[in-house]
Amino acid sequence: MTLPTPGFSFEVATEDGRARGARLTTPRAVIDTPAFMPVGTHASVKGLTPSEVDATGARMILANTYHLWVRPGAELIDRQGGVCRFMGWPHALLTDSGGYQVYSLADRRKIDDDGVTFRSHLDGKKMRLTPETAMDVQRHLGSDVAMVLDECPPGGADRPVVERAMRRTTAWAERCLATTPATGQARFGIVQGGGYVDLRMTHLQTIAEMPFDGVALGGFSVGEPVAQMHELVGELGAAMPRDRPRYLMGVGTPEDLLSAIGSGIDLFDCVLPTRNGRNGQAFTSRGRVNIRQARHRDDSSPLDSDCTCPVCRTYSRAYLRHLFASGEMLGPRLLSLHNLHFYADLTRQARSAIESARYESWAREVTKRLREGDERQR
Repeated sequence: MTLPTPGFSFEVATEDGRARGARLTTPRAVIDTPAFMPVGTHASVKGLTPSEVDATGARMILANTYHLWVRPGAELIDRQGGVCRFMGWPHALLTDSGGYQVYSLADRRKIDDDGVTFRSHLDGKKMRLTPETAMDVQRHLGSDVAMVLDECPPGGADRPVVERAMRRTTAWAERCLATTPATGQARFGIVQGGGYVDLRMTHLQTIAEMPFDGVALGGFSVGEPVAQMHELVGELGAAMPRDRPRYLMGVGTPEDLLSAIGSGIDLFDCVLPTRNGRNGQAFTSRGRVNIRQARHRDDSSPLDSDCTCPVCRTYSRAYLRHLFASGEMLGPRLLSLHNLHFYADLTRQARSAIESARYESWAREVTKRLREGDERQR
């Protein structure tokens, strides 16, 4: 049974095989799933205003607990009314716990059973992150959903390393649940287990038995082969609790989303739409477009003739390439905006296909088009 968090609910409306359409309600928003959450690491979706992100249809974004804890500080944000008010975001917010930084800042931290000691990446200041600290910071940030602190082992880690990370994640999850959240703040548990299906299944059962409002799969897209990730998510999706949101953390490409939705996953986040957009790569219905390539120099067509976003309605590939060639900051902004529209539209289409009981055939056709037109394959 989940905790009766005020203002938080989740209801599955439609199922098509393992794929499912549902409605997640938080105190600030109603999110139809499957849904993609844009990443706003520093309380900002890079290069875009909240109104621009809102216009894509996104109703929940993600902010980074570690980075906001380091700068400007959780107490300051609390005094400003929480992250949503601080940044002017009118909808829901999910905050991670800092657990990913346990993995990504391995050269700056020391981990033990009680928590993690960091050296700030800004000034080298010593900082101590425990499960209690992670939840306290997220309480100050005022998010709709707070993630528990976990240990994410690197891809391909040996079994003893993965087992130790699982034990710590379980113990930390229990400690996170013992803290007091912000009013209306839901809490999600995180499943670890590396690339070992038996460990993943064991840990999933452990986390699912705890009174979390949602269950997330962590530790993917950290170096493991893509095919292995798809296979593991496929097996785990079928075993995850039906009555709670299922969240695949930090994943991924459009093909990754299509595969995971077919496995029953509801929520996603990833930096790819904005990161790749800043670097000149657009996601389209016919695969990735590298706008810096010379082939687009005199191309008057839009990025994606099937897309109705403001970028595709207004600008040509030739103009977008010119912006990047000239070093104009508008170029990265426009490609980031298009990419977020593309991801939002992809999940909207997925919801429609599920409602029409044609998800498998639709996803197969979309995946085929994505691969056939992908400029990275040329």
